[in-house]
Amino acid sequence: MHRVLRSACHLSASAGLLLSAPVPLAAAQPPRARDLGIPLQGQPGPLNAITDVAGVEVGHTTILRGSGPRMVGQGPVRTGVTAILPRGRAGTDEVFAAWFTLNGNGEMTGTTWLEESGQLGGPVMITNTHSVGVVQSATVEWAVKRGKACAWSLPVVAETWDGSLNDINGFHVTREHAWQAIDAARGGPVTEGAVGGGTGMMCHEFKGGIGTASRRLPIAGTEYTVGVLVQCNYGLRRQFRIGGIPAGEALAQPMPCYRGALPANPEYAACPAPGEEASPGPDREEKGSIIIVVATDAPLLPHQLKRLVKRAALGVGRMGGIASNGSGDIFLAFSTQPVNEEGPAATWPVTMFLNNRISPLFEATVQATEEAILNALVAARDMVGADDLFVPALPHEAVRAFVQRTRR
Repeated sequence: MHRVLRSACHLSASAGLLLSAPVPLAAAQPPRARDLGIPLQGQPGPLNAITDVAGVEVGHTTILRGSGPRMVGQGPVRTGVTAILPRGRAGTDEVFAAWFTLNGNGEMTGTTWLEESGQLGGPVMITNTHSVGVVQSATVEWAVKRGKACAWSLPVVAETWDGSLNDINGFHVTREHAWQAIDAARGGPVTEGAVGGGTGMMCHEFKGGIGTASRRLPIAGTEYTVGVLVQCNYGLRRQFRIGGIPAGEALAQPMPCYRGALPANPEYAACPAPGEEASPGPDREEKGSIIIVVATDAPLLPHQLKRLVKRAALGVGRMGGIASNGSGDIFLAFSTQPVNEEGPAATWPVTMFLNNRISPLFEATVQATEEAILNALVAARDMVGADDLFVPALPHEAVRAFVQRTRR
């Protein structure tokens, strides 16, 4: 999901938008969590997105193709790639960064050097589990072709598994898709829901995907921003919480179900007849994953970013996530403060945030993570994927009613 290059070897993205599903990055925004009356704490930035952190850009490539029974290598295809550029297309410097794994049944490449150096360069990539390799090599090639690569490159690419809705073993993500996501990256509003790497994801047994949020907060007379982007693909319905209140029972229907013939080893039951409720189907173990990227303009050093990124786990917990044995919950944080390793000098002055002032940034990370997950759920729409598996969107009106009841 994030990539690291050797110091003094940087990337910049060119303009251009080439999507397998040709929609603009900032298409008309669907409703978001606040539009449903969900109570949320903290003051968001003007976009309520990771791009509220100055210089950060986001791009998606979305691949939607085919329908009906799964034919390995043919489809149906419900997948994609998301790219996050910490300093945007015009930036060249690396950023201070840190990562954290809450549960490690997942992948984020390049983290060994990130841990060692405390720095991150170039785009942050997110895709599906079986496309990590092609996206990793494509990111290196993208840099080489632009003369930005050095003797070695260690891209950071993260994943979650979309094999329920997507023909994941068909390997439909290509290097061109990765390049398109990078070249599509821009500031401004971020498209959420079933887009980019989040196209085929499920969250609390609703349609999941990409979500983002931000918090703006004054500390000691200076205003700072924390932005979060998630690819959510975790959680059972019974674990789901809204505003800290268990909501799974109230929102128990509809459930994912198969609209056609049941495949071998079905995850869910057949869809019910009109007017009937879906049967529970096979007992399911929580095995999903979530990737979280936290950005801030606060001057945090790598060890402080390590502290910050751990707090994203508390936002997942507010939603009911438990980081189960089968889950890949992997998070990364970076600061856009200046980092300079160029020139003849052996030292570079940096500003460090005081530890005794850092707690508001922790709280902002928790709040923005919770809201980013909700925004992913609210933005996503019903989807039918491989083997005619139907995954319902979060029902907006039922959520409004739940919020009103619990407030009373």
